Order: sequence, then C-alpha cells, then structure tokens
Amino acid sequence: MNKTVHSAAQAVADIPDGATVLVSGFGLSGQPVDLLDALVEQGARDLTVVCNNSGSRDSGLARLIRLGRVRKLIASYPRGAESQAFETAYAEGRIDYECVPQGTLAERLRAAGSGLGGFFTPTGYGTLLAEGKETRVIKGVGHVFEEPLPADYALVKAQCADAMGNLVYRKAGRNFGPLMCMAAATAIVQVHALAEVGGLDPEHIVTPGIFVQRVLRIPDAQLAGGLQ
Repeated sequence: MNKTVHSAAQAVADIPDGATVLVSGFGLSGQPVDLLDALVEQGARDLTVVCNNSGSRDSGLARLIRLGRVRKLIASYPRGAESQAFETAYAEGRIDYECVPQGTLAERLRAAGSGLGGFFTPTGYGTLLAEGKETRVIKGVGHVFEEPLPADYALVKAQCADAMGNLVYRKAGRNFGPLMCMAAATAIVQVHALAEVGGLDPEHIVTPGIFVQRVLRIPDAQLAGGLQ
C-alpha cells in the first residue's frame, strides 16, 4: 500500500498524449508546479487541462500552454496579470477554451467523483454558456443541466501525506484538490512532508488515500511553487 514515488518524472511517466488532466490550484495556491514541469519534460501533448486558471509566468501550466502541448483548456478564470501564455495561444487559435463558472466547475468535478449523472444549476441560464445544453424551469427559475467532469489524471498539491495517500492540505491550498482526486482515474499528489502511516490525525485528513494513487514528496528547498 506504499504509494510514494521517488521523482516527479516517475510520477507522470505514463500520462499519454490526448489525456484529460485536472490541475489543482487557485492562482499558485495549491498548484502542483513541480509535477507540471515534469509533464513538460515528459513530452505528452494534445492534452485537455481542467484548472481554475491558466497558470502564471513561464512555469507549470503556463509553460505547457506556451509550448503548444495543451489542446483545450477548461477553466473559469483563464486571464490574469501574468497569464500571457494562454492569451497569446488563444489569440493565435492554438488552443480551445471552454468557460465554466467557478462554482459549476467545482460541482461538475464533485458529480464525477460521486458517481452522479449531472445536475441543474441556474448559473449561466439565458447566456451563451447555456447554448446546446438542456434547460428547465424549476419553481419559476431557469436552470441549465451540467454534466460531470471526469478525467484520466489529476495533478494535485497538498501539504502532507502518508504512504497510503491520505492527504492534509494547507489553508487555501485545499481549493480544488479534494474534488479532483475523486474525479480522476489516477490522482498524483506532490506534498511538502510525509508522515508515518497512522501519524496523521484522522480528523485532519481531507482526502482519504482511496482516492490517491501516487504521492511524491518534494522538499521545501526544491519547490517551484512556493509554500502554498
């Protein structure tokens, strides 16, 4: 039951071309930059990436996009002060983009992880986001039907794990990580620290190890993504 791996390269080695990859993070808080950089070196392309945003500067997700390795981005907030990689790629027609409101994005991930067939939400009703989707008026309020958002892989950042994959997050670094671990067939998690099995307080564990397949510890001195 030891799910630890010894390098970022080993952690992402089997991600194939054309995979759908969930990436945790709200800005850089909780974004697994080291795993993303390893994916750049690994070479997979034609990826569909699901993330709240499109990365920053020229590392992690932004680097993947700049190199033309992401075919489609599904996100709620792709633009930002340092998101030039996505803006340039989109303006040049090199990347497809699906806009999903942030709450809807989270709920689509939760539906996938919980085995639900979808849900109705008023968010987006009567807008371009509802085009081509089933709509229904419920108690006088228009709703849009949203489908689950499963994936092949999830790349997630947490604060601490044990060898069985039980995870503890740090503050805002928790964001999409728990939902993405549940929604993906294979969840790969980078952490600051490893605890002995049984050493984590069960009341503090957010993601049970049943939803995690690989854990990589990256010492703080090596972290590309800061302390979030």
